[in-house]
Amino acid sequence: MPRPSWDIAVPAGPGRLAGLRMAGFSDRATELRNLQLIPHPSVTVALNLGDTPLSLHGGTGSRTCERMVVGLAPDAVRAAGERGFACLQLRLSPALAHAVLGAPGGPYGEPVDLDELWGRAAAERLQDVLRTAGSWPERFAIAERELALRAREGRTLAPEVAYSWRRLAADHGLVRVDRLAHETGWSRKRLWSRFRAQVGLTPQHAARLVRFDRAAHGLSAGLPPSRVAADSGYADQSHLHRDVRAFTGATPSAVAGTPFLAVDDVAWADTGGH
Repeated sequence: MPRPSWDIAVPAGPGRLAGLRMAGFSDRATELRNLQLIPHPSVTVALNLGDTPLSLHGGTGSRTCERMVVGLAPDAVRAAGERGFACLQLRLSPALAHAVLGAPGGPYGEPVDLDELWGRAAAERLQDVLRTAGSWPERFAIAERELALRAREGRTLAPEVAYSWRRLAADHGLVRVDRLAHETGWSRKRLWSRFRAQVGLTPQHAARLVRFDRAAHGLSAGLPPSRVAADSGYADQSHLHRDVRAFTGATPSAVAGTPFLAVDDVAWADTGGH
């Protein structure tokens, strides 16, 4: 897969907070240009630690953002930044996001500012502490402590919703909703309603997202679309193409080459911590 030019840091080992993935990336020499936000089965928090804020370009126009929250299915959102770009990325499972972000069922779709969820003072305070930290491991520790505190005070998903999400993730989005309803003891209608209220997507859409994510990583690894379609549970290559287009507005080949797929723990597994 194409390698990004950024300096990349990931934690040296597993953290203590379930459902949290962290990474830091920066580039002091070049500008970040036209980076598409590819949908991912987690809620992403991006905290700007560089010299200039990020610029977001999406369905609601363009704006700058210092502390961005991106939900499970962003719609054609792109980011850009000037020289001095640096960012701490936090990826939260739906269960952890539900506990720490304080917004019922979301936010999902268009990115929002973390200030809207935590209040400006709290969000700005965390960003300032992270900026003054001396290393990426120190920043990872600070962020994990903050989220752990909020998780202890936050809400939890209904056990049936949490179970359904785990099943969808473990089965790569291939388990049927009727099966989930049977296993949880809920009716299909009740599962659909509660899942959407707490996760922000219907179970069917969540299953498609999980399946798409597996396919996107297969494409970014250089696998042929026909094999990716078969491995990811699509009926055929045309089915894969339609889903990729629906989630990203792009072709499978374009998704395979996007550097944003490098901004996760799977693509960064061989980089080690910095």
